[in-house]
Amino acid sequence: MTAAFFDYPRAAAFGRVVPKTRIYEHAGANTALKDLFVTQIDQIVWKFKLAPETINLAATQAVSEIQVFGISLRTNKLDDEVLRAIDRAIPFPLIFELTWSGKRKAVAAFKRPSEADAAKWVVSDYFATEWVSDAAPRQALPIALNLGGLYDAILTALMPVSAAAGEDIHMRVARMETIRAKTLEAERIKAHLSREKQFNKRVAINAELRAAKQELERLYRDAPATAVTND
Repeated sequence: MTAAFFDYPRAAAFGRVVPKTRIYEHAGANTALKDLFVTQIDQIVWKFKLAPETINLAATQAVSEIQVFGISLRTNKLDDEVLRAIDRAIPFPLIFELTWSGKRKAVAAFKRPSEADAAKWVVSDYFATEWVSDAAPRQALPIALNLGGLYDAILTALMPVSAAAGEDIHMRVARMETIRAKTLEAERIKAHLSREKQFNKRVAINAELRAAKQELERLYRDAPATAVTND
């Protein structure tokens, strides 16, 4: 999915190394989390600052800037808790580009100000591309009217579902989270089926599995009826 890798404007280049200790301080990292930073991350670089003054797009109430962080890894695995700690430490929406062994991967969560406390942020599950060659082509930034629209387009490029008609980013994220939960449910049912030996019980479990798969197909096609915005 190279479409999720964008050619960010030179005017937005920031290029500042972010010390891990800064993340520890702002995220309240415990010893276990610090160990993950040490064993999994080589370096964190604040690569781009997408803001009104750098890309000439107006801010919105929810998205005043978008930051792009480059993370060079020591391994091909990065724990989501590490990304969540960085998201907690930086008070802006973040897009991560991970690099390892000549490959890159884009990762981001939907991040929005809390409706209950404007000083806090609500962070969804993470969406990610597959690993691709670091030499893979990049695309021009999506056309958008403001930074909120740009953030929506960048996040959508990371998702394995297309935007449905009338579906906003809140609804799309809620649909993705429902898809993940239903996928886990289908895997649980499939595992149960593989263990079950009695014919009549296998028939019932098969019916349950078919229903879960049909619901997954519907979710991949259709937008949910309402957005989920509770904190």
